[in-house]
Amino acid sequence: MQLPHDAVLLRIFFGEQDRFAGRPLYDAIVLKARELHLAGATVLRGPMGYGRASRVHRANLFELSEDLPMVIEIVDGQEKIGAFLPLLETMMGSGLVTMEKVKVIRYGDGPAAPAAASR
Repeated sequence: MQLPHDAVLLRIFFGEQDRFAGRPLYDAIVLKARELHLAGATVLRGPMGYGRASRVHRANLFELSEDLPMVIEIVDGQEKIGAFLPLLETMMGSGLVTMEKVKVIRYGDGPAAPAAASR
């Protein structure tokens, strides 16, 4: 799979307890991204955070947090990310979605392309 040097980073912020079709939202999003052949997705679980309601969620040794922050990062070309956004919208109840332009330096095995290293 090729990934353009000029790509897009999609970040999806939500709570660990969020669900879609009876399973964790992060699971549903990553599997849908894979099904659509997006270049890759990474799920990050945050030890602390807050959102629109300003309620702090944190990991604590003495109490179990019920809803830690989650972030999914997906990188691919503008067209493929754009096609994924309407599907994502149907999956999310609440949360934050951001998108930014990125330069891909390396994707896959082997040395970085000389043209990419000079950009």
